[in-house]
Amino acid sequence: MSKIARRLLERVWFFVSGFFNIGISLKAVVLLLALAIGGTYAWVHSDMLKAVGGKEDYEEAMRYIEIKDILDERFIDTVDRKSIGDNASAAMVAGLGDNWSYFMTADEYRTYQLSSSNDYSDIGMSLVKDTSLGGFQVISIYPSSPAARAGVGTGMVITAVDGEKVRDYTTDQVRTLIRSKLNTIFRLEIGNGQMIIEVDCTNSNAEAVSYRLEKTGAGYVQIKNFEAGSGKSAVDAIEKLMSDGAVSFVLDLRNNSGGLSSEVATLLDFLLPSGRIFSEVGKDGKEIVTSSDGMCIQFPMAVLINPGTFREAELCAAVLKEFKWATVVGEPTTGNTRSQETITLADGSAIRLSTRTYLTPNGIDISKAGGVVPDSIVYNSDESATGTTEGTTGGQDGTASISADDQLMAALRYLS
Repeated sequence: MSKIARRLLERVWFFVSGFFNIGISLKAVVLLLALAIGGTYAWVHSDMLKAVGGKEDYEEAMRYIEIKDILDERFIDTVDRKSIGDNASAAMVAGLGDNWSYFMTADEYRTYQLSSSNDYSDIGMSLVKDTSLGGFQVISIYPSSPAARAGVGTGMVITAVDGEKVRDYTTDQVRTLIRSKLNTIFRLEIGNGQMIIEVDCTNSNAEAVSYRLEKTGAGYVQIKNFEAGSGKSAVDAIEKLMSDGAVSFVLDLRNNSGGLSSEVATLLDFLLPSGRIFSEVGKDGKEIVTSSDGMCIQFPMAVLINPGTFREAELCAAVLKEFKWATVVGEPTTGNTRSQETITLADGSAIRLSTRTYLTPNGIDISKAGGVVPDSIVYNSDESATGTTEGTTGGQDGTASISADDQLMAALRYLS
């Protein structure tokens, strides 16, 4: 023990024994200090382990710090600590191997928020989170939109949708909530209940589904998305085509970006016999199962898909294929059937993370499977011709004789 340390301990011993007027040996003081320091270290170490989530997380954090320190000390150029941190965070999320999960820096997240709010044109308005009133502020209104016709104005803060408070909602959750109200009349609460605005969206989804009867007798139904009301619109289209004499059907799901699982359920329940048609599952493993009743329709059927067929549209094609209810024609999809959630971090950055996925009746995760592979792979030589059958005459082979839509022609040929 050095002289300085010994003198320091002697002073501590002198103070303790004098203050409490007790006799205590120097060895006892040393032992007490050792116990105190050891106990403090153990408490701090335990507290640190709890703070980072356990021993493994602590060791990973220490490795990150060790690498960062080495870079600071040894790297020949100036180290940009922020750039290193952002890239390390991005690499962590990329390490999941999920194409739909990614990290955003604070600047990227601000751009993402602006972009996503401006893309939000379901009822014709853009929204951003407003923490002061616990709602979502309207930052722009599209002319002649349902929101504009209802009297919604910029600067208004929406605090409830059809009586459902949105204080604790994320932007994604509010988007989904309002999307579920499309094709209906619903109420928006403004501020702290100072104003209630009724929004009429009954015609907002009129263009989601289009249909026609081909010269071959096949009913062609194009479903552009699965937003609110599209399921019923597709069912109505099929029923109208049946009354017009359709003998088979082509469901065109190409470039369908998906939408709501409830809309897919409406269509599949109409088409399929009784049984489990799909389920949604989260991290906890709990499944929300959707089933169909015993009513169904049985016609020769083909489904068209391509790489632009996403999420609920992929699910629809996969389920019809598993039930052997339709032949799938076109190009493989990408497997984008997971639901993402945006999680904001303390420094303003964010993670876009897949938190739920769809399973087919056989329990197949379409995302893990890499998408839906058609029964018959056909590529279009002219992408601009997708969905067109101009000049159809019902050629000798039973298909439309004039069209550059090779995938549709292949489907019609198969059905004939």
